[in-house]
Amino acid sequence: MSDAIAIIPARAGSKRIPNKNIKAFHSKPLIAYSIQNALKSQLFEKVIVSTDSAEIASIAKEYGAEVPFMRPKELSDDFTSSGDVVAHAISFLKESGLEFRYACTLYATAPLLEIKYLAEGYEKLKASDAKMAFSVTSMPFPIQRTFKITKDARCEMFWPENFYKRSQDLEEAYQDAGQFYWEDTTKEFSDIPFGSQSVPIILPRHFVQDIDTIEDWKRAELMYAVLQKEQ
Repeated sequence: MSDAIAIIPARAGSKRIPNKNIKAFHSKPLIAYSIQNALKSQLFEKVIVSTDSAEIASIAKEYGAEVPFMRPKELSDDFTSSGDVVAHAISFLKESGLEFRYACTLYATAPLLEIKYLAEGYEKLKASDAKMAFSVTSMPFPIQRTFKITKDARCEMFWPENFYKRSQDLEEAYQDAGQFYWEDTTKEFSDIPFGSQSVPIILPRHFVQDIDTIEDWKRAELMYAVLQKEQ
């Protein structure tokens, strides 16, 4: 049995950043960074891209990924979750005769991914009884002191009792870093994925940037450029 595969979901039709997954990020299509990091890590028997786009498929193959199927239309709209896409890919590959235990979802929008953290996730999942190991990062501010803006344009704290507490006295919180999600395909979840069956792989905040808007994109390019200079 081969040990692990990588699955990179890459749907066409991004609205806020048109053609986001293949838009040029510095010198390469954005998806190329995830493909190349996966291949360079040597952790995977195969690196698979799940897409509904012939153009994305062609670019993915150019950078070394495999595209053994085109994603069905019912899994290609704005409401389809990454979990559904990955489940479809795993099912397709196993029905095709490919044997593996571990699958790693890699987002196509993770150019800041560091291979050492990807490998850490794999090793920690194998050494545990968990179902998943995924990338997380600490929140840059205490979530206990956050507030919302009301309908009448005023402020309202979610937890007013925390206003006078010192930041260092509040428990640190973490968020999904949106880079990779290792899972043991032989196990079922009895809890939500971000729960007791998951191992967190903590990334420094300067390696983490969601890319959902043009502002995010510009910030990610700046962060990438700085990190490259430091290497």
